[in-house]
Amino acid sequence: MLAGMKLGGSELVGLIVAVSLAAGLNVYATVATMGLLSRGGFVDLPPGLHLLSSWWVIAASGVLFTIEFFADKIPAFDLFWNALHTFVRIPVAALIAFGATSQLSLGKQLLATLAGGAIALAAHGGKTAARAAVTPSPEPFSNITLSAGEDTLAVFLTWLATRHQVEAALIVAAFLAIIAVLTRWVVRAMKNLFRGVENELSPSRRRNLNAV
Repeated sequence: MLAGMKLGGSELVGLIVAVSLAAGLNVYATVATMGLLSRGGFVDLPPGLHLLSSWWVIAASGVLFTIEFFADKIPAFDLFWNALHTFVRIPVAALIAFGATSQLSLGKQLLATLAGGAIALAAHGGKTAARAAVTPSPEPFSNITLSAGEDTLAVFLTWLATRHQVEAALIVAAFLAIIAVLTRWVVRAMKNLFRGVENELSPSRRRNLNAV
C-alpha cells in the first residue's frame, strides 16, 4: 500500500512514472481505478490525492471512461478524440504527480510535475502515432484491438503502481523505449508516403505545364 506517503524514494518515483504513462493512455480509466482502489481499501492514497477517492470524481471518471471506450474505437474519429485529449491527459497526469508529492518541497513537487507531464506526453504521442498508422486500414478491428489494449494497460499499470512501484516503473521504461521506436517508424513511413505521392504528382504537373 501507499500508506500516505510512507513510500521510499524509488517507490514514489515508480508510482509517478507508472500512473503518468497510464494517464497518457487513458486518463479516465486511471483516475477511476485509483479512486476505486482507495475506496475499496486496497490502497491508501497520499494526502494530495485524497480527492480521487470521492464518489463524485469516481462517477465522473467512470462516465467519461465509458464515452471514451466507444469513441476511441471509431476509425478517423479517434484521431480527433486523441487530439482533443492532448489538453486533458497531460495536465491531469501532471496534477496527479503534483498531488502525489504534496509533502515534499515545492522544488521537488515541480520536478515531479514536469516528469509526470512529460511521460504522459510521450505515452499520448505514441498512442496518437499508432492510431495514425492503423486508421487508413479499411477494417475497424485494428483500431478496436489497439484501443482495448490501451485501456487494459492503463488499468493494469495503475493497479501495479499501487502495489509494486519499481516493477511498474521498469515496465514503463520498456514501453517508453517501444514508443520511441514506433514513433520514429511512423514518422519515417509518413515521410515516405508523402514523398511517393509527390513523385506521382510531379509527372502530371510537368505534362500540364508542357500543355500550356
